[in-house]
Amino acid sequence: MESKARRSIWLLLVVVVVVAAGLETARGAGECGRVPVDQMALKLAPCAAATQNPRAAVPPSCCAQVRTIGRNPKCLCAVMLSNTARSAGVKPAVAMTIPKRCAIANRPIGYKCGPYTLP
Repeated sequence: MESKARRSIWLLLVVVVVVAAGLETARGAGECGRVPVDQMALKLAPCAAATQNPRAAVPPSCCAQVRTIGRNPKCLCAVMLSNTARSAGVKPAVAMTIPKRCAIANRPIGYKCGPYTLP
């Protein structure tokens, strides 16, 4: 009798672990993986002036963040069009030029980002 109860507990434990793993995977299905887009957008704070003025200098710290985020073009696009970026006054058409202004060689040229195309 005791071994049956023990088996039931183990089976229940395995089911709980499998379900928990499945829920964790479902939560991480966003454009930027497990990090919410609006949270990722906060990493682009050094880019604030460069996202509003196409002639503004782009700080090296901004270029570094864009280079990192830009490894995943879907994430970069989602970040530049996010609610956080919009509420910070980001002009998407200007923000899309930052990878080029940073001279990032392997940037996602021609990637369609909503109504915009990355130059």
